[in-house]
Amino acid sequence: MKMLREELDLRRKTEIHEVEERKNSQINMLMQRHEEAFTDIKNYYNDITLNNLALINSLKEQMEDMRKKEEHLEKEMVEVSVQNKRLADPLQKARDDVTEMQRKLSSYERDKQTLLCTKARLKVTEKELKGLQWEHEVLEQRFLKVQQERDELYRKFTAAILEVQQKVGFKNLVLERKLQALSASVEKKEVQFSEVLAASNLDPAALTLVSRKLEDVLESKNNTIKDLQYELARVCKAHNDLLRTYEAKLLAFGIPLDNVGFKPLETAVIGQTLGQGPAGLVGTPT
Repeated sequence: MKMLREELDLRRKTEIHEVEERKNSQINMLMQRHEEAFTDIKNYYNDITLNNLALINSLKEQMEDMRKKEEHLEKEMVEVSVQNKRLADPLQKARDDVTEMQRKLSSYERDKQTLLCTKARLKVTEKELKGLQWEHEVLEQRFLKVQQERDELYRKFTAAILEVQQKVGFKNLVLERKLQALSASVEKKEVQFSEVLAASNLDPAALTLVSRKLEDVLESKNNTIKDLQYELARVCKAHNDLLRTYEAKLLAFGIPLDNVGFKPLETAVIGQTLGQGPAGLVGTPT
C-alpha cells in the first residue's frame, strides 16, 4: 500500500506537472495573442485618433472659412435685402411671367405627349408604308408581267382579227358571188322556160308535168340559195361575235378601243337581221 501510494502520488505529480506545463504554454500563447490584438487595437485607435485630429483641424479650418463666408454672406444679404426692396415690382412681374411660363409648360407637356403619340403613329405608319411599298413593288412586277401578257394578247388579237377579217371578207365575197350567180341563173332559167312554154303548144297534162318538174328544180335551187344565205349569215355572225369578244378582252385589260389603230368593221347580210345569240343562230330572212 505504501509503494502503491508512492507510485500513484508520483503519477499524480507527473500529470499535474504536465497539466501545469500545458496550462503555462496556453497562457503564454494567449498572452502573446492578446498582446498582438492589443497592439493591433492600439494601432487602429491611434490611426483613428490621428484621423480624428486631422478631421478636427480640417473642420476647424472649414468652420473658420464658413464663418468668414457667413460674414460675407451677411453683408451680401443686407445688399440683397436692399436690392429686393428695389426689385419688388420686377419680382412680381417675374412671378407673373413664371405663371405664364408654367401655363405654357403645361401646354408644352400636352404637346409633348401629343408629339410622342404622333411619333408612335408615325412609326406604325412608316411600317405600314414599308409594307405597302413592298406590296407596290410586287404589284408593279405583276403589272409589268400582266402588261407584257396584255401586249402579247393585243398583238395576237390584232393579228387574229386581221386574219379573220380577211378570211370572212373573202368568204363573204365568194358566197355573195355564188348567190348572185345562182339568182341570175334562176332568173335566166325562168325566162327561158317561159319562152319555151310560150313557143310550144303543149297539151295541159304535159304542161302540168313540165311545170311540176320545173317547180321541183326551182325549189331545189331555192333551198340551195337559202343554205348559202344561212351559211353567209352564220359566218357574219361569227365574225361579229369575235369582234365583240375582242373588244371586251381589250376593255378587261385596260386597253381603250381608240388605241387599236384601226376600227374593226362588222359585217351584215343584205335582207337578214343577225340575232344576239351565239354563231349558228341567225335571224330569218325578212
